[in-house]
Amino acid sequence: MNQPDPSVARQMLPWMVVGIVVLAINLRAPIIAPTAVLGDIQDDTGLSAAGVGLLTGLPVLLFALVTPVAGKAIGRFGAEAAVLSCLTGVLLGTVLRSLGPPWLVLVGTGIIGFAITLGNIAVPVIIRREVPWSQVSMVTGLYSATMNVGSMITLLGTGPLAAAVGWRWAVAIWGGMAVLGLAYWLFAIRLRIRRNAIVAAAAETPPTPAPTPERRPWREAPPEFRAIIALLVVTFSGQSIAYYTTTTWLPSILADTGGLSATASGGTASLFQIAAILGAFGVPLLAARTRPWVPVAIIAALWLSLPVGLLLAPSSFVLWSITGGIAQGGGFTAIFSIIARTAGSDRETASASARVQGGGYLAATLAPPFAGWLGNVTDGWTAPILLILAATLAFTITGLLAVRISGRFRGGGPATRREVLDE
Repeated sequence: MNQPDPSVARQMLPWMVVGIVVLAINLRAPIIAPTAVLGDIQDDTGLSAAGVGLLTGLPVLLFALVTPVAGKAIGRFGAEAAVLSCLTGVLLGTVLRSLGPPWLVLVGTGIIGFAITLGNIAVPVIIRREVPWSQVSMVTGLYSATMNVGSMITLLGTGPLAAAVGWRWAVAIWGGMAVLGLAYWLFAIRLRIRRNAIVAAAAETPPTPAPTPERRPWREAPPEFRAIIALLVVTFSGQSIAYYTTTTWLPSILADTGGLSATASGGTASLFQIAAILGAFGVPLLAARTRPWVPVAIIAALWLSLPVGLLLAPSSFVLWSITGGIAQGGGFTAIFSIIARTAGSDRETASASARVQGGGYLAATLAPPFAGWLGNVTDGWTAPILLILAATLAFTITGLLAVRISGRFRGGGPATRREVLDE
């Protein structure tokens, strides 16, 4: 695709933001949809408990394993190609998963995981390239919030659909979002090419060819940037451990320690997911009015309140579910805003995002079963909650260090160049 003229980039910004939203809906909903009908899937396909667990665990594992490959592919072929491949893979995987037999259900799930990994890496690249520096946090927050909203809608809608048309159709129907996403992105890409051509014709110059992607090795990236990314790997690992461990075990923790019924504990735990929307939009609002470290510090304090509150004041579990939920939505936004603001090229963004997500999702794969093992060995939930506390402490320390270095790096690094262009 031709390199956009700056005036075309400004014209295309609303279209690109909508495209990010459309893509974000497809990055979590395909994983969430089966969770509402796991019992039906197991009864119909004969999958074991471990096999059913792979319907949600396999995509997250692939996020970790495939991320390095995805980062290199995006650096070579571009973000738009990754977006189209992502949506095509989500659609194909959704159809295959809905057809069964059991082996095909798992193959479809694997394709979905591989495809979403491409989208996970492509979005920070698109945000860095398309969005003015001052709006990076807001668009990243919109992206994060949309993933949560899409997950909620899918979770609420799949059960009733399954009751009406069966689990296969209920899961397959959500592939329609991938179809809409493909149609939209094909239109947006074509629109940009056309507008570039019009601008070039008016200036009586041929369209500027897209530059050759940078081949600079990672070791030659600025040392400050590499230090930021190393810290963010730990930060996102802490975020992922806390998020996935809480998502997996909070209903059980509330049922066992608070005496809640399964329905009540599940409803309370859902607040953890819903409150993420507040965090996703709260970080950009804070970032626009305060020093860069303030949003990270507030999110860190909210993250810490979840395990500390469950340990010291478990009767206030509703409050801790909400504060932890705000933290998980805001933490995602803060981490990936830092990457988008400090990376110097699309290739650098893709490589950095791959490193951060690869480490974080590997931790996300290992932490929930480890927390469950801790609970069994100690015959209680104190040890798993302490694991969440350790993860949130890691988020706090490395996150604050990363944002501090990024503030200094911004003074002489890529962020300064972007600010000049934005003005």
